[in-house]
Amino acid sequence: MKHLQNANISYSEIFDEFRHPSSGAVVLFSGEVRNNNKGREVTHLEYEAYEPMANKMIEEILVEAKSRFKLNQAECVHRLGKVEISGCAVVVVTGAGHRKEAYDANRYIIDKVKNEVPIWKHEFFADGTSEWGQNCDCVTDEHEHSHHQEKAE
Repeated sequence: MKHLQNANISYSEIFDEFRHPSSGAVVLFSGEVRNNNKGREVTHLEYEAYEPMANKMIEEILVEAKSRFKLNQAECVHRLGKVEISGCAVVVVTGAGHRKEAYDANRYIIDKVKNEVPIWKHEFFADGTSEWGQNCDCVTDEHEHSHHQEKAE
């Protein structure tokens, strides 16, 4: 399965094809491009990736999550190229017998993808500037960002 694409992601198509007779819970996460970040107006994002490695790593994360959380199925598709405001940048869908496993696995997958996979976000602002940013604003068992630790104190 190719986990990266330059075309718009149709999460409804992914979700429609995501059925399993043993799944009592299916969770869909869609990462959407918002119009602001840290008080600055965002016009759009552009994503780049080292595609051969990124596809392989996403597949490995999905296989690991299926085993770890006893999933019936899991999928992750990340957009590359220009993504407009309100556009879908990434989708993760998980299916399991119960909602706890489906939710936990979904969060686990998106956090691992954002932390580990070589996908880079280029953020463009209304003032004409742009920044390469970290793809991750997340907390996982293996990694915590300092801004989350500061908020907890």
